[in-house]
Amino acid sequence: MKKLFELFFCSLFVITSVMAQQFATFDKYFNDKTMRIDYFHTGNAESELITPDQIYQYGIWAGSRKHLMDEFNYGRYFVKVYDAASNELIFSKGFDSYFGEYQTSEDAINGIKKTYHESALIPSPKGEIIFVLVKRDKENKLGEIFRREIDPENVDIRRDDLSDPSVGVFGRNENGDPHSRVDVAIIGEGYTQMEREKFRKDLEYFTKVFFSEEPYKSNEDKFNIYGVFKPSAQSGVDEPRAGIFVNTVLNCTFNSLGSERYLLTEDNKTLQDIAANVPYDALYIMVNHKRYGGGGIYNFYCTFTTGSQWKDYIFLHEFGHSFSGLADEYYTSDVSYNDFYPKGIEPVEANITALLDPQNVKWKEFLSSGVEIPTPWEKADYDSMDYKWQKERRELNNKIAELKRTKAPENEIKKAEDKYVLKDKIHADDVDKYLKKSKYWGKVGVFEGAGYSAKGLYRPMIDCIMFSKGNKPFCKVCENAIKQMILHYTE
Repeated sequence: MKKLFELFFCSLFVITSVMAQQFATFDKYFNDKTMRIDYFHTGNAESELITPDQIYQYGIWAGSRKHLMDEFNYGRYFVKVYDAASNELIFSKGFDSYFGEYQTSEDAINGIKKTYHESALIPSPKGEIIFVLVKRDKENKLGEIFRREIDPENVDIRRDDLSDPSVGVFGRNENGDPHSRVDVAIIGEGYTQMEREKFRKDLEYFTKVFFSEEPYKSNEDKFNIYGVFKPSAQSGVDEPRAGIFVNTVLNCTFNSLGSERYLLTEDNKTLQDIAANVPYDALYIMVNHKRYGGGGIYNFYCTFTTGSQWKDYIFLHEFGHSFSGLADEYYTSDVSYNDFYPKGIEPVEANITALLDPQNVKWKEFLSSGVEIPTPWEKADYDSMDYKWQKERRELNNKIAELKRTKAPENEIKKAEDKYVLKDKIHADDVDKYLKKSKYWGKVGVFEGAGYSAKGLYRPMIDCIMFSKGNKPFCKVCENAIKQMILHYTE
């Protein structure tokens, strides 16, 4: 018994010492404030240029003071911060960007250059640092694309208070110190001043949705949720294909990168300025609109619409992208990307694989006993059913957009929208019924069809919230990836 106590206290001492050392590293190099480095990202499919914009210092550092290094290797890009005096790497973080997605689009491939505004948030350094951006090449090897020395005492760094009196902050799930919690800012888009109460109710509703699903449900005490409200002049968001444009605070728009359901904003500066009213690790944009739409970019932001029949699904699915770096597991829907995952290269995301080494599947610890690798499933029949629906879906959406664009009577537009909603629900129910009949339902294997590719990429389970629409859980692999990310942000 004495030896057990000695072993326990020895282990406790080691753990405490390691933690103290990690916090000492933060205290050595950083102040408990946020430094925001804004820059412009310009180019096309073959070119890329980073040009600095503005540096800010404000608030507290919302992130962990313990986990300063990226533990996951997700994302197309990385921020790396070096101490200028010693050249020691003191902070790193992976991310994806709107520009990175643009590079795979037809416009970029055709040579059209475009500029996006981006921000990197780091703990505010005490001494001079070297700020570096690195990017993966087509073989997923990281190479430097930008470097800049930053003196935190530089008089050009803006230190003004970014709090905005026109911004309202609603605390929905505040559990403690931002350093030891995942801090999520849910920012309203397309809500007018008259819709402030609607924003509050939507925030309450989606907070409940968030904690109804694992692994968030079991880790509710590890989150702080903030609602951030700045009124828009008009309600809703832009629908370019329908000829509808409204004046909103974040300038979100459907048809991003040419995809009718993809909903993003290019107004990063406004987004970051509004978000600066609260400490945050992750950004949600809650869009006041009834159409199905959303988007999620890893360690950037995600969007979702509040009025669709699939609102709960979109809310959880898109956060899976932006918070945990999860890949889309579907492959039949239209997307605006070209060669998003190069053939023969293992994707970095936790939930898809190119299966280059069948003996060492990246989620091998979760594989069900006796499952073949790759795992055969009823793919041909599923493909026939789903590709047929995707064709009909495009036609229905095009019809709705045409009716709106030509200012058809409201009852005619509503009839077309109701038809689409009904057919979409029927198809989703049919997909659920079909997949649940599989002999591999509930099994973890290696199922072909994932990451926008019908061939050559694989997902862990027959179904998952990252694969198809509906009220369903994350697969075991996705759930584990989210758990690991939660732990990264908590001390």
